[in-house]
Amino acid sequence: MDVLDLARWQFAIVTVYHFIFVPLTIGLAPLVAIMQTAWVRTGNERWLRLTKFFGKLMLINFAIGVVTGIVQEFQFGMNWSEYSRFVGDVFGAPLAMEALAAFFIESTFLGVWIFGWDRISKKVHLACIWAVAIAVNISAYFILAANSWMQHPVGTIYNEETGRAELVDIWAVLSNSTLLAAFPHTVTAAFVTAGTFVAGIAAWWMVRLVRSKKPENIELARNVYRPAVVLGTVTMLVAGVGVAFTGHWQAQLMFEQQPPKMAAAEALCETETGASFSILTVGDLTGDCASVKHLISLPGLTSFLADNRFDSTVKGTEQLQEEYAEKFGATNPETGEELDYIPNLAITYWSFRLMIGFGAGSAALALVALWLTRRGKVSDNVWFSRLALIAIPTPFLASAFGWIFTEVGRQPWVVAPNPNPSGVDGVWMMTWRGISTNVSPAMVLTSMIAFTLLYGVLAVVWGKLMHRYAIEGVPTSVRDESPEANADGGDAPLSFAY
Repeated sequence: MDVLDLARWQFAIVTVYHFIFVPLTIGLAPLVAIMQTAWVRTGNERWLRLTKFFGKLMLINFAIGVVTGIVQEFQFGMNWSEYSRFVGDVFGAPLAMEALAAFFIESTFLGVWIFGWDRISKKVHLACIWAVAIAVNISAYFILAANSWMQHPVGTIYNEETGRAELVDIWAVLSNSTLLAAFPHTVTAAFVTAGTFVAGIAAWWMVRLVRSKKPENIELARNVYRPAVVLGTVTMLVAGVGVAFTGHWQAQLMFEQQPPKMAAAEALCETETGASFSILTVGDLTGDCASVKHLISLPGLTSFLADNRFDSTVKGTEQLQEEYAEKFGATNPETGEELDYIPNLAITYWSFRLMIGFGAGSAALALVALWLTRRGKVSDNVWFSRLALIAIPTPFLASAFGWIFTEVGRQPWVVAPNPNPSGVDGVWMMTWRGISTNVSPAMVLTSMIAFTLLYGVLAVVWGKLMHRYAIEGVPTSVRDESPEANADGGDAPLSFAY
C-alpha cells in the first residue's frame, strides 16, 4: 500500500474510534443537566442519585473522547500537510474557535462541577453543568463548520499566486447551508444515542430489580429507574423525529452540492426520472454498473428525497462521471491515470443503509419501553432487558456509518467543488493532492499500528470502567453536600464526588 492508502486508513481508524465517544458526550451532558435541574427544583432524591450515576459515566466517556480527539487534529499537519497548506487559512479558523471558545469552557466548568458539590451553591453548581452541556454543543458546531466547509466551500477566494484558499468571510463559513443542516442532524443523532444509553441501562436495572421480588427493590425500580427509562424514551422519540427531518434536509443539499455521493448511495448508474429507493441491490458494486440489479425498491422515493417530487430526474453515476471529467479533467496530470469521480459504490451504498438500519434499534427500544412503562408500570420481562442491552450500541453504529458515508461519499475530493454557479472557483482539492510529500509508507504504517494498539488498550479501559460503574447502579445513599444544606457549620464527612 502506498502513503495515500495508509494515511486514509489511519485517519479513518482514528476518526471512527473518536466518534464513538462524541455523540454520547454531546447528548448525555444535557440529560445529566436535566436530571440535576429536576433535583434542584423538586428536591427529590432520585434525581440526585441519577445525576451522580449517569454523571460518572459521562465523565469516563468525556475523558477518553478528549484523548482520542487530540491525535486526530495532529494528523492534519503530519500525514496531510499539503492539505493543511492549501486550506489552513480557512480550516484552522473554526478549529481555533472550538478550542478557545468552547473546549476551554466545557473543561473548566466540568472541573468546577466535579469538585464543587460541597463548595458552591446548588444553583451555581447546576449552572456549571449547563455551561458544560451548552459548550459541548457549541464545540460540535465549530467542528462541523470546518467539516461542512470541506463539503461545500464558501466565504473563500483562491489566491493564484500562493496557490492557497484564503478566508474572506468567516460568517459565511459559520452560516454555511451545509452546516445548518449537518449540525441539527448530528445533535439530534447524539440525543438519540444518549437517550438509548440512559433508557437501556435503566431498563436493564428495572427488570433485574423487579425480578428479585423484593419489595424494596421493586420500589427502587419504580421510583428511580423507571423515571430514567421514561426520560431516555422521550428523548429518543423527540430526537428521532428530528433526525428524520434533518436527514431529509441534508440529503436534499447533497443532491444539489455533491450529486455523485447521492447517486453512489443509491447505486444509481443511469439517469432516471422517478428514481426508486433501493432496499436491496446485488451485482458488482466495485465499478461495473452493468451488473448492478435493484431487487427490492420503493418507487419514486429517491426522487422525493432529492426535491420532494416523486417524478423528478436524478442523474446517474455514468452521466456524472462524464460531466466531472469534462470539467475537472479526465486523467491525473502527474500519472496519466484515468480519474474516477464516483465514490466507492459498495461502501457508500451499504453505509447509507446501515446508518438507517441501526437507527431502528433505538426506535424499537423506545416503542417497547413506552408500552411497558405506561401508567406507572414496571416490567420484569427478560426479553425487554435483553432488547435494552442490544439497543445500546445501535445508535453508536448508526452514527459511525453515517460519518463513513459522509466522508467516503465525498471521494475523490478532500475539498469538494461546488457544482452550482454560487460556488467558489478554484477552491477544491483531490485527496491524493493533500497527502504530505515528506512521509514514507513505513512511517505512516508504524504510527497507524501504534495508534491502533493504543486505542485498543483505551477501548478495553473504557469498556471495563463503563461496565464496572454501570453494574454498580445508582448510589445506595446520597446527601445534599451544598453549602446551604450545611449552613449549621458542622463538619461534613470527607468524600470525593466521583
